[in-house]
Amino acid sequence: ADVGLLGLPNAGKSTFLASTSNAKPKIADYPFTTLIPNLGIVRIDEEEIVIADIPGLIAGASEGRGLGDQFLGHVERSSILLHIIDGTSDSLEKDFKTVISELKKYNHVLYLKPRLTVLNKVDVLSKKEIKEKSDILMKLSRSKVQCMSGFTTTGTTEVLRHLKMAIKDNIISNTKKIRSI
Repeated sequence: ADVGLLGLPNAGKSTFLASTSNAKPKIADYPFTTLIPNLGIVRIDEEEIVIADIPGLIAGASEGRGLGDQFLGHVERSSILLHIIDGTSDSLEKDFKTVISELKKYNHVLYLKPRLTVLNKVDVLSKKEIKEKSDILMKLSRSKVQCMSGFTTTGTTEVLRHLKMAIKDNIISNTKKIRSI
């Protein structure tokens, strides 16, 4: 896949995949709805991007807790990582750090992959909350944060365009240094 989706359970990874691609992943409001990796093909500006969705990562996933360790290899082969954060979470910083920590523990090369951080579920947040939460994520990721709602598709086109450009940049540069996009 060109893009590997990362996030905690119920961050909105499968909803994003379903709303932007031809994929029909199972979506429900309980953790670990995704039991197998799902692939979707997205068309953006006359180009195609292949996106891989894996089960949500939890603390300890890199050591076999939950389903994450079984599927991190799928996103390991992706060019770019899309880290989706649930904007309705009361523990935004912890959520971000949990996923990043599991990437580091699982495989340092996976951690070094370019990644885009996205604040999801902005359709249920106020403008003030979006600004505050985006600022927190920008500080943590040390890069610009995209905002979207996978459910209403608000901002998804911008996220896809950003991914498309990042894929092209990654193919051109193909470096091994840490890069947030």
